[in-house]
Amino acid sequence: MAAVPKLWPGSTIICLGTGPSLTQADVNLCRGRARVIAVKDAIRLAPWADVLYSGEIKWWRKYGTKLQFEGLKYGIEDCDKNQAAAWAPLLKQTGMTGLERDPGGLRTGKNSGYQAINLAMHFGAARIVLLGYDLQVRHGQTHFFGDHPWSAQPMFADFRPLYDTLVKPLAQLGIEIVNASAETALTCFPRASLADVLPKAVAA
Repeated sequence: MAAVPKLWPGSTIICLGTGPSLTQADVNLCRGRARVIAVKDAIRLAPWADVLYSGEIKWWRKYGTKLQFEGLKYGIEDCDKNQAAAWAPLLKQTGMTGLERDPGGLRTGKNSGYQAINLAMHFGAARIVLLGYDLQVRHGQTHFFGDHPWSAQPMFADFRPLYDTLVKPLAQLGIEIVNASAETALTCFPRASLADVLPKAVAA
């Protein structure tokens, strides 16, 4: 199993979700301003991201061999772990709620966006900014690109309460988290506009 190095201690890390409010214009604002973790199909809008993360084996099966991505990639152990490991190093599943502090594991929260927050902590984030974390259907859409071809509508109502369990452990570590999504049903984190939370630049 893999372990995540603390590459960016004290940094701002943006987690790009795949909610329908995610736009190319907002993603472009992030480039060069902070470290970026692209969750699954968010990589379409940010092929330059620092990290690509998916906790879903079906996603890796469909896109793993087609990706032209040179950054870091991570996944989480699955019943088909050997196949997933062919595309990305795998981290251990260590539970559903809360925050995993062992850099070899992640709490799942039942969704990849939750797992990306835990991943950002491992990389050393002092501030985590969420973008595209809608966790709701918007104008009939579940994601900015439409729907995944292999699954029913995501269980957003089940996912949202699990994020509540991140609030206290992140605060205990002194990690600030801000939801800068343009539209969101995720209310457990403070809201802010993207422009207000972006640093001026990030070191190479």
